[in-house]
Amino acid sequence: MPRQLKETQSVEIKELLSLSDRHFKVKKNTFLFQEGMEANELYIILSGKVQISKITADGRELSLRICGENDICGELTLFTSSPKYLLSAIVLEDAEIAAVKKDAIENEIFHNSALAFEFMKWMSDHFRKTQTKFRDLVLNGKKGALLSTLIRMSNSYGVQKKDGILIDLPLTNQELANFCGTSRESTNRLLNELKREGIISTQRGRIIIHDLQYLKDEIGCENCPAVYCNIE
Repeated sequence: MPRQLKETQSVEIKELLSLSDRHFKVKKNTFLFQEGMEANELYIILSGKVQISKITADGRELSLRICGENDICGELTLFTSSPKYLLSAIVLEDAEIAAVKKDAIENEIFHNSALAFEFMKWMSDHFRKTQTKFRDLVLNGKKGALLSTLIRMSNSYGVQKKDGILIDLPLTNQELANFCGTSRESTNRLLNELKREGIISTQRGRIIIHDLQYLKDEIGCENCPAVYCNIE
């Protein structure tokens, strides 16, 4: 299964970039924004990777998606008064970011029907992805959450090899656990079970899936299009 490729630049990204008033670079392990901060801008990722997460008061983290080149984040604050960011965004790889003022986007959407239409389609797809992720986390238990996360990661970062699908994204077990809403200990145990059964293996910090169909069968996969079943 080849990695899912994005368009170089979609219509809405080109339109939004024309509205951006600044570009800047952010170092790895730096927050782009944090939950509760005043939200006056929307961000377009020009290069690098940014992880969107919900962090609880006691420090637990639920990772929701990874944004890459040409992805948008901070969009949930549009058309709200006195907005604050609902989630946190931390940079996984050194990134270059374009910032667009919230007011400028809202004004352009009001006056540009083509942009409004494209943005509505993008938001609809985004919400559908989020709903299916929460469905998997809530209904499939800890093991199902891990299996569905591996399937999503294979769709986003999978590279076909002779012996399986390499997830070309280095992740610690804690980072993987954050995507599953489980503890690192539970994730370690489940990964070891999958390794013993020959379903997966690891190579230099990356996971290789040898039996993707097993993962799908275990969670009753509905074979949603990869455009919705991904980690982005």
